[in-house]
Amino acid sequence: MSDAAGKAAPLIVGVDVGGTFTDLFVLDEAAGVARIVKVPSTRGEEARGFMNGIERIDAEGRGAAAGIATIVHGTTVGTNALLERKVARTGIITTTGFRDVLEMRRRDRPATWGLRGNFVPIVPRDLRLEVDERVLADGTVHTPVDIVQVETAARALLAAGCEAVCLFFVNAYANPVNEQRAAAAVRALWPNGHVTAATEVLPEIREFERCSTAALNAALQPVVGGYLARLERDLRAQGFGGELLVVQSNGGIMSRQTASDMPVRTALSGPAAGVIACAAIARAAGFSNVVTGDMGGTSFDVSLVAGAEASLSAQTSIEFGMVVRSPMIQIETIGAGGGSIASVDAGGLLQVGPESAGSIPGPACYGRGNMRPTVTDANVLLGRIAADRPLGGGLLAKLDAGLAARAIVDSVAEPLGLDVYAAAEAILTVANAKMAGAIRVVSIERGHDPRQFAYMPFGGGGALHVCAMMREVGTTTGIVPRYPGVTSALGCVIADMRHDSVQTINQPLAALDVDDLIARVQALALACQARLDSAGVRFETVRETIELDMLYVGQSHTVRVPVARDALHRDGIAEAFGAAYRAAFGRALDGIPVRIMNLRYARIGVRPKFDLAVLAPQARTMPASLGTQRVYHAGQWWDAARYARLELPVDAEVAGPAILEQSDTTIWLEPGFAGRVDPLGNLLITRRA
Repeated sequence: MSDAAGKAAPLIVGVDVGGTFTDLFVLDEAAGVARIVKVPSTRGEEARGFMNGIERIDAEGRGAAAGIATIVHGTTVGTNALLERKVARTGIITTTGFRDVLEMRRRDRPATWGLRGNFVPIVPRDLRLEVDERVLADGTVHTPVDIVQVETAARALLAAGCEAVCLFFVNAYANPVNEQRAAAAVRALWPNGHVTAATEVLPEIREFERCSTAALNAALQPVVGGYLARLERDLRAQGFGGELLVVQSNGGIMSRQTASDMPVRTALSGPAAGVIACAAIARAAGFSNVVTGDMGGTSFDVSLVAGAEASLSAQTSIEFGMVVRSPMIQIETIGAGGGSIASVDAGGLLQVGPESAGSIPGPACYGRGNMRPTVTDANVLLGRIAADRPLGGGLLAKLDAGLAARAIVDSVAEPLGLDVYAAAEAILTVANAKMAGAIRVVSIERGHDPRQFAYMPFGGGGALHVCAMMREVGTTTGIVPRYPGVTSALGCVIADMRHDSVQTINQPLAALDVDDLIARVQALALACQARLDSAGVRFETVRETIELDMLYVGQSHTVRVPVARDALHRDGIAEAFGAAYRAAFGRALDGIPVRIMNLRYARIGVRPKFDLAVLAPQARTMPASLGTQRVYHAGQWWDAARYARLELPVDAEVAGPAILEQSDTTIWLEPGFAGRVDPLGNLLITRRA
């Protein structure tokens, strides 16, 4: 937040646009208070839901946008555009002989053991044009680029209706001169700014990953750039004079212009913000190791925070064949949300997801025409969600438990020969098993014992399943944050600004040019700092991380090796590699030469943090119960006490069975579990002896 903006406008707003709701977390730094706003999303017109939420911020009519210093936006526009193939018509100009890199991929296939399955690349073959040029793997220019051919190809793509273009030349990571000359020529005649040079996005070895990332970036530029430009224009028209920032998939934030230039970095933007919030909340609550579970309407997103730091991966696949190689928070996603549809397959097995009823028409209990049962329908029928008080009396109207029961009877109970309540519980059992499996993937399969981690659910539906996840996985503590349904929006406010860069080195450690390495680090530092400066945001401090992708000669997979700047010499790098390799595999391999493949650099602008005590309960006495609610659990009915969760004071204890209601979620405490409110307003759940 700039100083000028901060004096005039104390509000900082985090905005997360989901498939069902748009969530806003509003922090008034001057008053030391925070509140949440939740409005319906408008699918396909995300900016409308965004602006509706902004208008709801100022109930006094003073002009909400004018009272905001900084807006940080977590967006799924880019991800949805890729999943739905609603991207700009895009062309590729590439080296002769390499037009099919995007389609050949890594010789993988959608179904490993099947003969069927197809892949349609984001750029069709007739829009992938070749030109004469060649750089060798050592960076030597074998054939200078033919600029006339490049200009002819660009004009052909324009004539074919392309709105964006990607320049991808083989081995350009080793020497980008041909690609840079071609990009300059194309930009001189291209009618808009949607020209992507692959080395500007990813100057890293491995041609498919570089081509895929750059092509997806080009295809998203008109979509994401246009969306953000319209959004900023609408905000300015409402008097907004602050900074519009966007969350990246690495958990950092960037300026609106950077997001428009590099939209591929917004993939998984919203879930990443949620993980950042969970890491901060858990750290403040005294937990450095947590597994997070974001349960929305369509999916369940799981991530691991170890040592108070979110785990990063080098790349992800948005969908089969759509590979994005860019640092991002490791998130495992499965189709197990509140809208996931339950059915019995031809073999008589109960399945839940991945198909979802979404928000339109939504679960059967919404009464909007869907007659197939969902996880939400099961929760409503079993009493975990009160049909007359959905989301604590929030945005949704009264739900129809009768419609939920009918859908479960027709699709599950009758085919399996069960009564309707046993069938509903079976739906939840299958969904819980799938979600527990995702937790095991991010923990056990990566060498972590989930019993040593706390479990933190968020999203609208996560708290309904917190006790089940603790039972399934064996975690001893559950942490339900103060506002689970808007945790991703809270993460937008917490996140630091971060920019990552990578360059391929591809040299033996013994022959490393140390001076060249230090010069590269300094150049990346200056470039990333320029990106930070362009946002106009105030930082408490700026820090950097330097990592090298390294391996023993003969290996194909690298180990990421953190190195301090003062250790950038052969002995320091060798010692760091040995430590990283032993940490990953338990031992080092003596006597084998070591090679450095890539240099990775991140520059992080640490934003001023607000005190999470702002979220602490204001109540001083235990409120009276709101009554009881009949809940079906473990084959029998229970009388669950009901409480208004946000009215519970610090140190309040509630024993299950109990229902805790708030505007953005419902918490189901099973028999045998108890919850205690900590000083920051989190609900700490444990199993009773």
